[in-house]
Amino acid sequence: MDMGARTPLTVDLTGLRVAITAGANGIGRVMADSFAACGASVFISDVDPAALASCPHPKMRADAGVVADCEAFVDAAVKHLGGLDVLANNAGIAGPTALVENVTPEALEATLRIDLASMFHCSRRAIPALRAAGGGSVINLSSAAGRFGFALRAPYAAAKWGVVGFTKSLSIELGPDRIRVNAIQPGPVDGPRIRAVIKAKAEAAGISENEMTERTVGVTSLKSFVTQQDIANMALYLASPFGATISGQAIAIDGDMQTTM
Repeated sequence: MDMGARTPLTVDLTGLRVAITAGANGIGRVMADSFAACGASVFISDVDPAALASCPHPKMRADAGVVADCEAFVDAAVKHLGGLDVLANNAGIAGPTALVENVTPEALEATLRIDLASMFHCSRRAIPALRAAGGGSVINLSSAAGRFGFALRAPYAAAKWGVVGFTKSLSIELGPDRIRVNAIQPGPVDGPRIRAVIKAKAEAAGISENEMTERTVGVTSLKSFVTQQDIANMALYLASPFGATISGQAIAIDGDMQTTM
């Protein structure tokens, strides 16, 4: 079911300094565009050279799976922006689609390193700048896979459940500094990543991609994918004055998923 195009949230974020990992493509790019359209100053990282080349925002190449790159990105963002008010930990990979006994140690490690550990490393590096700003917002991208068990996606689900635990723990640590920490849990977001997952799951189940697509949206009350703009709008809200008392939350943007398929 097509829910139609979404309108970007309109809120005055003039002067807000925002760093976004994996911000040259997908959800991260829409997030960067949306923050900039609201008046914020944005600095992004990405690992994809082609996406970086086509992205108009100040940027640097950084691999979220490399600790030194995470640290260098945050340092570069703080220097370029003259401080930091918002860190959006958006980088992530889909990980393997396979039964646990068929997942290699290397695939597991890569998924946990990029989808969970990168958020720890970027946040750790950003905390002094956020504290110096007198408070701010950390926004972590979890997933509906951080609410439910996902068969054939155990490494990804484990990482995204970990993001929720990290978010809650960090919110308690940083609350006295007026630094809010929240997680967004997207459901199936229409785009290349979910299409690749649907293709892999369809092949594993021996059904067509169309049937797997119907199963994917069929577990939502709205019978629909969500959009990248839906996720960006929530990030804008959380970073704005409207989100001033929201912290330690894992917020589902998923069309009201009831279960997994």
